[in-house]
Amino acid sequence: MDQILDFGQPMGGIMQVAYIVPDIRQAIEQYRARLKTGPWFVIDHFPLFEAQYRGRPSEFDVSLALTYSGSMCVELIQQNNWETPSVYTEVQAKRGWGFHHFGVSCRDFDADVAHYQALGHEMALYGVAGVGARAAYMDTSDALPGMIELIEMTDKTEAFFTMMKTAAENWDGSDPVRVLGA
Repeated sequence: MDQILDFGQPMGGIMQVAYIVPDIRQAIEQYRARLKTGPWFVIDHFPLFEAQYRGRPSEFDVSLALTYSGSMCVELIQQNNWETPSVYTEVQAKRGWGFHHFGVSCRDFDADVAHYQALGHEMALYGVAGVGARAAYMDTSDALPGMIELIEMTDKTEAFFTMMKTAAENWDGSDPVRVLGA
């Protein structure tokens, strides 16, 4: 049986659905009012180190908002420097705003990247989050309705997602938007 992560999803399973939006604060209000989700955790100018877009260094700038509904993390992404090419600008140009990727947890990051590459999927984005965990967007758009983001599960990343899930489980409607430091 797969290991169940502290936030309720199995290791290697879909743990997140992500959407690109033109205005993250407006989108939070739309999602919160209609889907009754919260609290939302916002990271403005999310630090992604060693960022590479399609194999080349990139300096795109994004803000993220994350919340939980049950065991599923919902992520909203707003690119702040729209003139910089990225996985977000390319998808928006092809399909418009909306669904972008599935987030999949992984313990053996390198093996999972190799698995998707062996299936013919290019690494569209690579970076290291501020907590030291790696992430890669594998371009599965030829086979799925979006990309797959491989999210390296370390103790710190698991604790971060667990904190957000716990907050959502116990949310009383107060403090609906919580801004986190980079």
